[in-house]
Formats: sequence, C-alpha cells, structure tokens
Amino acid sequence: MKRLTIRRPLALLSAAAVIGASALVWSQAAASVAMSEGLLCDTDSNQTFSLTAEDGYVSTPDGNSIYMWSYGNSKRSFQLPGATLCVESGKPVTVVLHNKLPEATSIVFPGQKSVKANGNPAQPQFDSGGSLTSLVQPAAANDGSVTYTFTAGSPGTYLYETGTDVDKQLQMGLYGALVVRPAGHPNQVNDRADSAFTAGKEYVYLLSEIDPDVHLAVERNQPVNWAASTARYFMINGRSMPDTLAPNNAPWLPSQPYGALVHIKPYDAATNPLPATIRYLNAGSVNYPFHPHGSDERVVNRDGHSLQGPAGQDLSYQKYDLDVGPGQTVDVLMDWRDTEHWNATTNPIPTQIPAITDQLLVGSDTWFSESGYLGTKNSVPANLTQNNECGEYYHIAHSHALEQATNYGAAFGGMMTVFRIDPPAGCASQ
Repeated sequence: MKRLTIRRPLALLSAAAVIGASALVWSQAAASVAMSEGLLCDTDSNQTFSLTAEDGYVSTPDGNSIYMWSYGNSKRSFQLPGATLCVESGKPVTVVLHNKLPEATSIVFPGQKSVKANGNPAQPQFDSGGSLTSLVQPAAANDGSVTYTFTAGSPGTYLYETGTDVDKQLQMGLYGALVVRPAGHPNQVNDRADSAFTAGKEYVYLLSEIDPDVHLAVERNQPVNWAASTARYFMINGRSMPDTLAPNNAPWLPSQPYGALVHIKPYDAATNPLPATIRYLNAGSVNYPFHPHGSDERVVNRDGHSLQGPAGQDLSYQKYDLDVGPGQTVDVLMDWRDTEHWNATTNPIPTQIPAITDQLLVGSDTWFSESGYLGTKNSVPANLTQNNECGEYYHIAHSHALEQATNYGAAFGGMMTVFRIDPPAGCASQ
C-alpha cells in the first residue's frame, strides 16, 4: 500500500468552523476553488454535463493513499466522489461520459425513466456467448465515450453509478449524487410546500466504504480475492473523520472536495423558521445506520419520491437512526430546538459540568466551549487547542454500526462528522 509521510493535525480542521455557510455552485465554464460549507453543485443552464472516468488517489486520516476511480467534471481534476449534479425536474439532462480507464465503463441513473445512450434506449449489453457485460451501453476503454440523455424525474436525490462490472467498479469509486430540484422551488426537497428548507443549509452525505486490498490489486493489475474482501475505511463524501470536518475544497484534500460538517442555528419561529436538509445516499454494499446525537430528523423523501398518500396526505416521519440501505437515498429535514433554554442566571443547568481534566479527549484538540450554555465560552488549559469559536455546540453524527466509525480499526474515525449549532445571533466572524 502506498503511504503518505505527512499527517494532518486536528487543529487544521478548525478551518471548517470559521467558514461562513453557503451552498456554492460550480459552473461548467469555470470552477471556483473557494472553501465553503454545504452542498457544492455542478450546474449548467442547459443541464448538460461532461464527466470523465479516470483514476487518482485519495488520502485517509491515518496516512494512507488509496488508488481510486471516479467520475469527475471533465474540466477539473480527479475527485472522489463523482461530481454532484444538480438539475431541475421535468427538464432534459445530457451526460457525456469520457472514459480514460483501462476497461469499459458506463453510468446508470436509477430512478430516471426512458434513459437513452447515444440516442438509443439504454439497455443491457451481452457478449457473443450471451453473458451480460454491462447494464447499459458503455464507453470503451482508453478514451471511449458515450452520451446519456433523460428527462429529470421527480424531485429528490438519486445515485448515479457504474453499470459495468458493478462489484469492482462501484468499490473503486464510480458513483456520484444527482439532485433533482422541484421546478420553480429550488429550496424545497420535493413538490410539497412543507418540504421547504433554509437557503444555503443543504447538505449531501454520500456514504461509502473502501477495502484497500481490492484497490491495491486493481492498481497492480492483479486478481481480486473477493472472498477475503473486508471494508477498512468508511466515508462521507469521500472522506473519513476527522477530514469530514474540513470545508469544501480544503487545499490539503485536493481530490476530496466535499466536506460534511452541518452548520445551523437553533429553530426560532420568527428568525429561523425553516430547517436544514440532508440528502443521504448509500453507494456501499451494506446498510449504514446513521444518526446525529441530540436531534431527530424528519424523513420526507425516499429514493427520490415524497412520502405522501394518494390524496396528498403527509406521510413523513421523525427518525433518530436512519438505516440507509445499499443503493438507497433518504432526504430529511433537520432542525435543532433549544427546548431547555438553559441560562446561567435564570435557568441554570442542575448539575456540575465536568472539568476538562475529567473529559476524554482525542488528541490535544477540543471543540467543547467548557460551558453547557449556548453562546458562552470558557478557557481551557494552555496545552489544549481550543477550536470553539463563540460558545457553539458540536453534536457528533456517525454510523451506529461502530466498526463503520473507524479508520482501519482505529476508533473515532470513519463515517463520522459533527453538526455545529451556533448561538441565535451567530458568531462575530460571520
């Protein structure tokens, strides 16, 4: 396994705590490289996208460098996961796939109807012996191309992924997210008005796993021992904890552009009435039971379809642990409510906050403000790096299959991130 010699200190990741929230859009004509938070969309006025299947490397927090394949925007360099494509429901979409890999590959668009490949219906391909070679028409190896077209379906979130040698190519990284927005309502999850969310508070969590032995075998052009395959790394948006906390386009993660830190303020009927939205996708081979500490989430969409009855009844529901199955997508609305309204003078917390010497810390960094009161920040010992900015809360969010919250078996890693909750007035720097 190729190794890196430089490890990123946790202190660097505090950059995610000082970047103002935004949903940054990457145009096809010019790509911004600014650091940001929230959903990072690829958009185009004609809904035409050019993707390149190619190879590259991603890094993990324990110093590994892993050989990957992915679908990147053809005007940018390699990235994992594939570019997030954002389109409007009911409008035509064109995706041109260029293949730089040493074998044929393709893209399937689960949930989209009447997909065409080079103008013909997308359909399974077979060799001369009748064996299936691809679920749809592929792009040939070494600079082949194919053009897929379809009309964007119902509003929601969808995977796009390889339809060729799926076990291998999906593990290698050939997947991405497709976000379909309601026509005329970009800040709703679906066509229902009660699916509205706060502009700029939109997040994608594309969940996946890596068996580094498979990737090493592919890199060396050796047979893969699938019987012994075991996932060792678990990722959100192509990153493992603590890299998930870093902002979009963090310069120390050049091939992993998408962060996974949720950044919100408490619900307030007058000043902050709408929730955030999180779009979960599972590109792996097992269920990922994901949940945030301290808050339920309202499930409003599954697999790109709103949860409503035949007469339009609201069938959304609150859920603490989201069990996202392989190939599934789940869209949720999420807010945090300050139900206790703790106040040091008028409503004190009826227990003693443990001193920091009694708290279990991972390394020398802390994000705890040393106060249980939102908006209050106390001092920490000089030997610790304090990443808390203004007394904000940080709630852990992770897979509850705890082996998925590890980096090659090391705890407090993998499929894990945090939700940051600022005081109602925000922080001074924002």
